[in-house]
Amino acid sequence: MKFYKKLYVGDTVSNPGKTKRKLKKYAKHTNVYVIAYVEKDRRLEIYHSLMLQQYYYKENQPYIVGIAGSQEEANEIICKIAEEAVQKTGEADLVKYLFSV
Repeated sequence: MKFYKKLYVGDTVSNPGKTKRKLKKYAKHTNVYVIAYVEKDRRLEIYHSLMLQQYYYKENQPYIVGIAGSQEEANEIICKIAEEAVQKTGEADLVKYLFSV
């Protein structure tokens, strides 16, 4: 599992380092959501961390852009990324903004 170098972390995630370690080991987390880049579709998606327990994600490791304590907080992080993208590039292309810098 790979993580974005400037990982977006929600306010309710108390220990991001520990959370990252647990996600890498595919440990069960009941209150963590991840924002993942889906290269095939060139878009960001929100997954509950328990989805990563599926065999598919062990073979096709997601690229994690952000971690949050709830789905609502994950949505807020995506809104924050969108605001940053529009402010810096004038476009709402989140993937272009995140990976062109």
